[in-house]
Amino acid sequence: MKKWKCLICKYVHEGDTPPDRCPICKAPASKFVLVEPSPGEDKAARIKELEQKIAEYKTAAEANKSLPAKLYHSFQDIIVKHHAHPISVHFPNGVLPVAFVLFILSIMFGDGILGKAGFFNLFFVMLTLPFVLFAGYVEWIKKYNRASTSLFQIKIVAALVTTALCLFNVIWFIIDPDVLSSSFNWLFIFTSAVMLGCAGVAGHLGGKLVFKD
Repeated sequence: MKKWKCLICKYVHEGDTPPDRCPICKAPASKFVLVEPSPGEDKAARIKELEQKIAEYKTAAEANKSLPAKLYHSFQDIIVKHHAHPISVHFPNGVLPVAFVLFILSIMFGDGILGKAGFFNLFFVMLTLPFVLFAGYVEWIKKYNRASTSLFQIKIVAALVTTALCLFNVIWFIIDPDVLSSSFNWLFIFTSAVMLGCAGVAGHLGGKLVFKD
């Protein structure tokens, strides 16, 4: 049985031909390469040839970079190598549900302290999101070659909506600290729910890329 690897998300498919579309990242069949040689093909020679081409490409690319560019790309490599995006995304994904629950409890019990606690949690999320987005962008260009399949499009839009609504609600709460006891509290909760849902969608799709099962 032949093995085909998706160039975008590294999913491995077994079969005589590659799938019409990658079940993980939705890339077309043209993005699959054969990783198991056909019968009679010299596997060792094929691997050596591929490794040599990759090494030559990297050497040529590095030679054309300026020092700041080399440092920046080294920093990007560190981010990808140490999985900075999957690690950092746990902060907003873990804290956002806490903030949302605190907002709900604040409205239910009329307790402003709970609302302020939810705000501080949301403010912390806002501080972490710039690095989360940057690390995700780096992983997208370095690991997934700027793939524009539906999975990545949905993931990027969900992340941007989460960030925009987080910033919006933080500013709203700063301007009106009593919003949870006002007649517009339902709108604040609605935007918070949409924000939480978008964060969940982005996290779910990221999990598909990481675990591939």
